Amino acid sequence: MGKILSEATEEVEGAADKDEFVRHVRAANECQLIGGSSILVRDAHGVVAVCAPWNFPVDEILLLAIPALAAGNAVVVKPSEVAPLSGQAAVEALQAGLPSGLVGLVQGDGAVGQRLVESPLVDMVAMTGSSATGKRIMSACAGGLKRLVLELGGKDPFIVFEDADLDLAAKDAVAFSLMNCGQVCCAVERVYVAEAVQAAFEERVVALARGYVAGNGLDSGSKIGPMVSASQRKVVSSHVESAIAEGATCLLGGPAEAERLAGALPHGHFYPATVLSGVPQGARITAEETFGPVVAITPFDGEEATAVALANDSEYGLSACVYTGSAAKGARVAARIKTGQVPHPARSVAVASLPLLLTLPPP
Repeated sequence: MGKILSEATEEVEGAADKDEFVRHVRAANECQLIGGSSILVRDAHGVVAVCAPWNFPVDEILLLAIPALAAGNAVVVKPSEVAPLSGQAAVEALQAGLPSGLVGLVQGDGAVGQRLVESPLVDMVAMTGSSATGKRIMSACAGGLKRLVLELGGKDPFIVFEDADLDLAAKDAVAFSLMNCGQVCCAVERVYVAEAVQAAFEERVVALARGYVAGNGLDSGSKIGPMVSASQRKVVSSHVESAIAEGATCLLGGPAEAERLAGALPHGHFYPATVLSGVPQGARITAEETFGPVVAITPFDGEEATAVALANDSEYGLSACVYTGSAAKGARVAARIKTGQVPHPARSVAVASLPLLLTLPPP
């Protein structure tokens, strides 16, 4: 689906810890009581439908399927129709060494997925994808009272206070906005920087983002591969153009560079690393999931209350980042942001044994 080689390799290598994790969560739990004991036994549901996304077509299948298998369930996997061969390879890896029929594969578009989740033979559904698709799946499962595991979209805020380490904040803002061409549910999509350090921060961001060269994913010099499809590229282009029309300034990339790139790299849906400054809150690019290689920067007055209000001004709530030199301030702000996780400050890496991500201290 267009990943550069290093990101594709990291995805496959990162998937290897999934089976290691589930080995430690299979045991039944025993509770000692006065005069007796009680044992909690976890039974398998039966058949689990796994609906996987295209942006991590190997890792997400294993992340959802391995725990289901370890709990004694059978699994039917439907990869994204955009990345069917990667999904097939992941399923074949799962099938190796397991009894025949325990892991099934169904290929097709959303209509096939709808039939799968509605099937009376399916007892549970595990899905990663857009919020809109998640709502439809939840509705489809309601009639059969089926269990659900959903991991949906995000519009993650990234807050930089005046006392933050600007070198670290700029490095992470660029890396988290542009990783996998921005096509990550927990990618940074809204950067809020204190006005007092805006100029210094943006200077660092632009310098770093210039190093994200678009090109063939198999070339070692490429840091951004093609986007997954023409339609996804169109969404990104539309968001950027709309932001500029609404008052943002393009510091790097943008429409002109996108046009040049389309001529230079005609075989692939490329969009350049783009940095926008002065993005007004309420602009389309601050509200809708962009899923592209854009660092969208909005200045704020530096107050904690303002930062929290801006971060929470979203229908999404996946994750967020807070950068400040004060651990106490970071904890206060993190506690008030309505998201599933808030590193402050940190890098994040996927680890199977945690709800979504592991927070690591900066190097």
